[in-house]
Amino acid sequence: MWDRPGRCSPAMRVQRVAQSADYVYCWYRALRWLLRQPEKKLSNLCMPAMEKSPDKMQYVQDVQYNCDISDARDHGIYSMCSMILKLRNLYKWEQRIEPWSEPEPADLLDWVDQKEQYWLGLSERSFRPLTILGKQILPHDLGPVNQALHQSNLLYGAGHGRSMKAVFFLADILETRTVEGCTVHILGTERAKEMASPVALVQDGVVVIKKESLRYFFWDQLQEMRSSRKSSIHYFLNHYGLLKDGTLDHDLFRSDLDFIVDQELDLFVYHEIGETLETTFGNENLQKIINRFPGSVIEFVCRAVKDCLADTHPRGLLASIVRDRKSSSLGLYLGFLDGIRETIFPEIKAAWRCFEQGGDWGSIEQARSTGRETFLSLARDIMEIGERIGDVPDDRIMQEFSNRIIKPLGLQAG
Repeated sequence: MWDRPGRCSPAMRVQRVAQSADYVYCWYRALRWLLRQPEKKLSNLCMPAMEKSPDKMQYVQDVQYNCDISDARDHGIYSMCSMILKLRNLYKWEQRIEPWSEPEPADLLDWVDQKEQYWLGLSERSFRPLTILGKQILPHDLGPVNQALHQSNLLYGAGHGRSMKAVFFLADILETRTVEGCTVHILGTERAKEMASPVALVQDGVVVIKKESLRYFFWDQLQEMRSSRKSSIHYFLNHYGLLKDGTLDHDLFRSDLDFIVDQELDLFVYHEIGETLETTFGNENLQKIINRFPGSVIEFVCRAVKDCLADTHPRGLLASIVRDRKSSSLGLYLGFLDGIRETIFPEIKAAWRCFEQGGDWGSIEQARSTGRETFLSLARDIMEIGERIGDVPDDRIMQEFSNRIIKPLGLQAG
């Protein structure tokens, strides 16, 4: 009932999109992106040239090789539409194309074919060690790798994301801050990346924000949400003067993109701060649940509760927005709130309506506090169920999760 999605090749996915009536809209949307504009290269400011020393090139190649293996193994976790859009953005990164510029469709399709053939030879291979300063270091030994890279002003990352897909990255460190007692690295140029490419994460207790990925994330997300009926999105766009005759002005958005990313960076910083400070969900127990049921509604509910706990932490995202009276970030947060997170956090939507009418920050704080109590209760129930994994059959775990968590939330188990 909650099986992990099957794997299939990129070409098969594109073919299915084209043939299936259920995915006509996805295919149309992807093509709309592809055909929008001719290709443009990234500026030197955004993509500085990579140093050419043989050793440096070797470990960059090692990290990218492991990224490619991850993509070859687990690209099947994505829906057809997500797969197309992620391939498009991976192509843009490889070719150094700005977020608002689009490749020629024929070039992209040729690249997808080449990528598919490359992946076919990688999916059964093992991740390889990184060669740094003449030494080989295992790819998940974060401490030794980053210690060896210390003089290069680079940060290396390795872990697992959605459905336990392996995540690797290597990027320049632009800035290091201390926020709420936590170390925060703001990264710039990404030297190696894979398809998932999370824009923000916590690694060994350190918050990592990938600014280059954020530029693409903002551009894509706001393009998608520009026709949204959510008043919060219109509030955000109006705040930055991006609406012209009620529609998103692409020229203004393009010229202001980097300014907006800088202004809204804390939205992502404080979410990760909340995750760092939140202790209700024991990481080991939560990881055991996700490992056992990857790609299932159980994983997605667990991740949604974890995100909402982080956002409602007394020193997390919503608390920082209320403290700083940052209305643009509040609008953006409500705009990004969707799926399971939106379902389990109705209080914030009601509070937004009050805020719209009179700027009532008290209603937002009350929603944060009330929602947090709900999420704490859900987390305790999830942890209690998770503790029995391995002691009782998986189908009993799934049934209990359905009865105690999924059904009361009004969610579908299939």
